[in-house]
Amino acid sequence: MHVYTWYQWLTFFYLYCFFGWIFESSYVSILKRRFVNRGFLRIPMLPLYGSGAVMMLVVSEPFQDSLLLTWVSGVIGATILEYVTGWAMEQLFKVRYWDYSNQKFNLHGYICLSSSIAWGFLTIFMTHVIHKPIERAVLSLPVMWDILFVAVVTVVFTADAIVCTREALAFGRSLEAARKLRQDLDMLRVQTALLRMDAEDRLHETRTDLETRLAGRRADLEELRSRTGNRLEGLRGKSESQLLELLKEKEASLAAIRERRRKFLRFVLRSNPTASSRRYKDEFQDMIHYLEDSGKGQSPF
Repeated sequence: MHVYTWYQWLTFFYLYCFFGWIFESSYVSILKRRFVNRGFLRIPMLPLYGSGAVMMLVVSEPFQDSLLLTWVSGVIGATILEYVTGWAMEQLFKVRYWDYSNQKFNLHGYICLSSSIAWGFLTIFMTHVIHKPIERAVLSLPVMWDILFVAVVTVVFTADAIVCTREALAFGRSLEAARKLRQDLDMLRVQTALLRMDAEDRLHETRTDLETRLAGRRADLEELRSRTGNRLEGLRGKSESQLLELLKEKEASLAAIRERRRKFLRFVLRSNPTASSRRYKDEFQDMIHYLEDSGKGQSPF
């Protein structure tokens, strides 16, 4: 393999980011029968493909004379890259931008056997077919033109990456805030139900079947009791009207979070149809339902 300069490596990275976006967007668009702008960024680039291409060139370089070893190096390198990238993005942004959980032989949903095998063949195809004409074209560029290209694309790429990263981090914080609000709502609803049950106990205390009639209702609240625990103590002494007012406030706060994140969530779902959130599954689904309902209603939880 030719010894490339730093700006030539960056040129390859950006080109393969773009080619990867074309391939991925075309493939998903065909499956969905509508245009899908794939990826984490808004610009037509998929950094995973750019990183993968550079990685393929590096790891397969010692094995150019063996298709089998080139395939094996691509499988191993790309699989590690995909797993680490998927794991890191979920830890940072609380959302999976791809999910192989429904695929056979997957590992934590970040990688799967079929994808790893495909990466191996893609490594062979790229290093032996695709990269050769691209290499000739890049190496034939005048140095100043190549550096200018890298400089311009770097500015655009970096600016878009910063904006998208900030939005993704804010969305992750919103999921955390939504979980706390949901817990508060559960706690308030438990306390409201208990107040109503106590009132019914006093009204019907002479009825012999009271315990039987109320046993089922108490059982329905048992799960919420365990989730709220001692936090209910802070609501002792409040009237039902006060609890209902607190409920309205919490629901309004949750609705505000949904509304603020509608635009970003729409972009995430359109670009990454398999996006999910394992840790904040309920909150993520709640926002999806809110988005699908055009913000007219609230999810029943």
